[in-house]
Amino acid sequence: MAIAAQTGHRMRDSAPVQPGLPPAVQLQNAGIDLGGRYIWRSVDLEVAPGEFVAILGPNGAGKSTLLKAILGVLPLSEGAISVFGKPVRRGNDAVGYLPQRRNFDADLRVRAVDLVRLGLDGASWGMPLPFLSRFMAGPAARARRVDAVIEMVGAEAYANRPIGELSGGEQQRILIAQALVSGARMLVLDEPLDSLDLNNQQAISGLVQRICSESGVTVLLVAHDINPILPYVDQVVYVAQGQVVSGAPAEVIRTETLSRLYGTPVEVLRTTDGRVIVVGQNEPVSYHAHDAEH
Repeated sequence: MAIAAQTGHRMRDSAPVQPGLPPAVQLQNAGIDLGGRYIWRSVDLEVAPGEFVAILGPNGAGKSTLLKAILGVLPLSEGAISVFGKPVRRGNDAVGYLPQRRNFDADLRVRAVDLVRLGLDGASWGMPLPFLSRFMAGPAARARRVDAVIEMVGAEAYANRPIGELSGGEQQRILIAQALVSGARMLVLDEPLDSLDLNNQQAISGLVQRICSESGVTVLLVAHDINPILPYVDQVVYVAQGQVVSGAPAEVIRTETLSRLYGTPVEVLRTTDGRVIVVGQNEPVSYHAHDAEH
C-alpha cells in the first residue's frame, strides 16, 4: 500500500501553490505490470505545480518506470495518471526531459548555445515560462528565448564555447537550458548529478531549486545520492518493493517509514556531523540531515 503525497506543506522557498490549479502530476491507484509482474501498484501520488521532488530508491525498484509513465512512454496497467490535469501523452511540450548523463567527446565543436537552440526544433513551443511570455514567434524571438534560458541557468560566460570543452557541471547547465527552452512547465531529470563532483552537485541542486521558486517550474529529479538535494526538495518519492511512499523528506527518510516500505527492519541514524545513515538495506546510505527535525 502506498502512502499518498502531502503536497500542501511547503518546506522550502518554492513557488507558492496557486489554489484552483490542477496538480502537475497525479497518480490514482496506479500500477504497471511488465511481463506478468507488477513493478509497483496501488500508487497514489500528487505533485503540486512548482514543487521540487526527489525520486529515490534502489536500482531496479521502478524509478525509471515511474518516469516513463509520467512521460507517456509506458501505459499504466491500472489506475489513472495525469499531467497538469490532462491525460499523459508522449511528446508533451509542457514537459522537458533530461535523460541520464550524456558524454560529450572533448573534440566536439558544437557550441553550447547551438545545443540549447536544438530544443526549439518543434512546431510548438508549449506553454511559455512566465519570464518568456512577452516573446513572440520569429527568428529574433527564438534567439531571445535561447539567450533567456542560458541566462537563467547562469551559462552566459561559456555559451559560445564548444560543448566538448566544458566541465561536467557546465554541460549539465546547458542541458537543463535545452530542456527548458521549449517553454516546459515541468522538468523530468534522470540522475542529472551522477558523476559530478560535490561542488557541482550542490550548484546544480541550487539552480534547480531557483528555477522552481522563480519560474514556478515543477521538477522531478531522480537521484542516486540524496545529499546534495535534500536541503532544497519539497517532497521525496521513494520507490521500493513494488510500492511508492511519498511525503516531506523528514516523513519519508525515517525508521518507521522505510521499515514498512522494505518489509524488514531499516534504521535511520543521525550522526553528530549532521548526516543521516540508513542501515538495513543492501548497503548503508548516507543522507544529509538538513531540516530533518522540522
